[in-house]
Amino acid sequence: MKEINYGLVGSDISYSFSPGYFKKKFEKDGLKNYRYNLYDISDINQLPAIIAETKRLRGLNVTIPYKEAIIPLLDSTSKTAKKIGAVNTVTVSKKGKLKGFNTDHYGFRKSLKPLLKEHHEKALILGTGGASKAVAYALRKLGIEYDFVSRNGDEVIFSYTDLDKEIFDEYHIIINTTPMGTYPNIEQCPALDYSLFTDKHIAFDLVYNPEVSTFLKKAGEQGAVTKNGYEMLFYQAEKAWEIWNK
Repeated sequence: MKEINYGLVGSDISYSFSPGYFKKKFEKDGLKNYRYNLYDISDINQLPAIIAETKRLRGLNVTIPYKEAIIPLLDSTSKTAKKIGAVNTVTVSKKGKLKGFNTDHYGFRKSLKPLLKEHHEKALILGTGGASKAVAYALRKLGIEYDFVSRNGDEVIFSYTDLDKEIFDEYHIIINTTPMGTYPNIEQCPALDYSLFTDKHIAFDLVYNPEVSTFLKKAGEQGAVTKNGYEMLFYQAEKAWEIWNK
């Protein structure tokens, strides 16, 4: 029986949840000839050779730092991925044509929605990479205003040093879309004044390994509702599987 291949493209991704998740899925569904591989590459331009060498490759997930960089290598992108400006799911046709999709926005929206209360009207998105764009798209769909935060702020983006009590009193959802705090660098966290979190805040971390990041731990100590990125990953993976099997 010939193998059908899927995989994850990223850099320094040995920690990833995806291989274990899809291995269990294949076993549960009796898909004995299905494989999910890690494509840990230092340059996105290595990807075309991998695709050419991998027989019966049907789909890819894409993670940090290539969600934006992969777009020029694709033959087409979905309308939503085009609007977001980032891709985390790719279909590979039998003729080798690549089409990009974004399922991160779906996973994030599904995961955040149960936590929302009336006062959760505005969000701060920590980071400005590909994942942040999907989060922003999801927040727009939920009718939540947002602003970005980065190390180097400007006229339209907050810097971390801008964030004071007045801003925290206005923005009650704080979302970490950076890889900061991911295993093995688990002591790291965004440079916030964590004493500004209250029980009115949601602290959402796209990091899921460790289960409780330093960001979530410090926010939780101030009474914030906390959630990691595992459920988001589950939802986006299910949506990716649906796309691959259309």
